[in-house]
Amino acid sequence: MATMTSLQSLTLAKFPSLSSLTPTTFKYLDPFPASSSPSATSFTATASIFSPIRPTKPKRISNFVAKASSTTAFPQNIADVLADVSIFTATGQSVKFEDLWDQNEGVAVVALLRHFGCPCCWELAKALKESRERFDSAGVKLIAVGIGTPNKARILAERLPFPLDCLYADPDRRAYDVLGLYYGFGRTFFNPASAKVLSRFKELQEATKNYTIEATPDDRSGVLQQGGMFLFKGKQLLYAWKDEGTGDHAPMEDIFDVCCKVPVV
Repeated sequence: MATMTSLQSLTLAKFPSLSSLTPTTFKYLDPFPASSSPSATSFTATASIFSPIRPTKPKRISNFVAKASSTTAFPQNIADVLADVSIFTATGQSVKFEDLWDQNEGVAVVALLRHFGCPCCWELAKALKESRERFDSAGVKLIAVGIGTPNKARILAERLPFPLDCLYADPDRRAYDVLGLYYGFGRTFFNPASAKVLSRFKELQEATKNYTIEATPDDRSGVLQQGGMFLFKGKQLLYAWKDEGTGDHAPMEDIFDVCCKVPVV
């Protein structure tokens, strides 16, 4: 109970560019970057940022995916269902998932970020970028998908920075829907799993040095979506992780452990 009280006392970060607006204190756990002090745990935000949010469920294009972080929770043909989903490259070209990696023997790590304006996702993107050489040496293709339009993706790519050839945009959250990733107000702001980000506070600060809220999707309902991490060999799902809350990322070492055990042709 004490932990929950502590978590709910956290608030979002106040951005200088919004200083002319009237700030409102929220008891949310959405991790916008805090002040420059590593020990800071208070976050503030402006009400107008979230006023357009309507905490409604996204349209479903698949209803059979169980809500659990396990490969057994997914149907065996999940790769076939995902294959036909169209997203966009960061430069704006439409592409289907089946074209992102070799559907026979290719190994791919598919990281679904929350949205391009989520500071925790900048932290995850930075960790993925720093791991790319290790993925490449293991013959594993890195694919990072975020919610928002391609121009929002390019903001993250330019300011973090992050390699454009690994970054994709899913403005309609279609892949998230197929994979049954968590969505909702409570998951985004009040889930205890979100406290994990506090143990990575320095990494979060480092990743958000050039952060801008402009990367947040215009459709504010996208900020209520949680992400996940998936590892495929061809169409076989080898690893699945669904973020329980904001910043509840899959342990990178777990991903590497699975990658190292997969024979790559």
